[in-house]
Amino acid sequence: FAHPFLFIAMAASSARPLLFLAALAAVANISFAFQPFGVTGLLSPLRHAPATSRSPLSLRMGSSADASSLERPLSKLRLIQHKQEAFWFYRYLSLVYDKVVNPGHWTEDMREASLVPAEISAEQQIVDVGGGTGFCTLGVIKAGGKPENIIMIDQSPHQLLQAKKKPALDLVEKLEGDAEDLPFETDSKDRYVSAGSIEYWPEPQRGICEAYRVLKPGGKACVIGPVHPTFPISRFFADLWMLFPTEQEYIDWFKAAGFEDVKITRIGPKWYHGVRRHGLIMGCSVTGVKKAAGESPLKMGPKVEQTAQKSNFAVNLFRLILGTLGGFWYFLVPVYMFLKHLLLLPLSLVWKNAHAKLM
Repeated sequence: FAHPFLFIAMAASSARPLLFLAALAAVANISFAFQPFGVTGLLSPLRHAPATSRSPLSLRMGSSADASSLERPLSKLRLIQHKQEAFWFYRYLSLVYDKVVNPGHWTEDMREASLVPAEISAEQQIVDVGGGTGFCTLGVIKAGGKPENIIMIDQSPHQLLQAKKKPALDLVEKLEGDAEDLPFETDSKDRYVSAGSIEYWPEPQRGICEAYRVLKPGGKACVIGPVHPTFPISRFFADLWMLFPTEQEYIDWFKAAGFEDVKITRIGPKWYHGVRRHGLIMGCSVTGVKKAAGESPLKMGPKVEQTAQKSNFAVNLFRLILGTLGGFWYFLVPVYMFLKHLLLLPLSLVWKNAHAKLM
């Protein structure tokens, strides 16, 4: 790639969108290579902290975490895993979220299955972090939570606007706020629920530590989110778009924050028939119990990103557009899986394991 931008032009003119995105990613990686010499690429995920080889999974209870230890590897751009880009991403997606995203990735039966481990009841004080349009909050109410005992919080006023249109959520308090800096007292909540939010947190470990802090002793956190794909093309687009953690990463984050009895419940659309190689936008429900009072034993350093932090509009826009293109792959995957499910239906009438073997 001696002339990377010529490569982009050739890829774009070939009318091959996958090649075009790969070309942009290649240029991004080339720009990373020059960062030690003072050149910062438009796609740099390191605009708030220096690069480091330390993994966030190396953190242990009682240790001190600096901002640089929580950065993304250079091979994983995750262009929408930033507060500003996520804000604008949902500025428009909020208009169709319940009609476009939920049917393909986050169905009612998935929601109900994911909330069973949370053991929700009417007397509990519950916070729904990243509550968005209120789809998960409605599930919390259906599972037994009282609307007047629930607070939903989201950084997107556009998502919350959709939630305010739902009569079933009239008694639920709605706040704008940051999952990594919750406006609640320590040891104040019985249940912490968060669905479809962790993938946009610049520092997932910090968000999990906040979940620990706000819970009362004996309280339980329930985080529902994506799982990382193993299929190469899906992995490329997942890492281009946002955070898709592995199941082990969830477990490590919870344990590092101080949670005990950490458990994972796998979920997924029925028509996937258990297939997980493409990753899932909603793929698991992770729960953990807080046993001791107080803040998390894991001490975090300064935040990597501030919600109100000034940033470069052109850079944000470029990242938003490219990240959204990467995310478009995950609007195609559930359609592909559903069509494959339908094609195998006739065969499944004579071969019971057709879907299990051929999906």
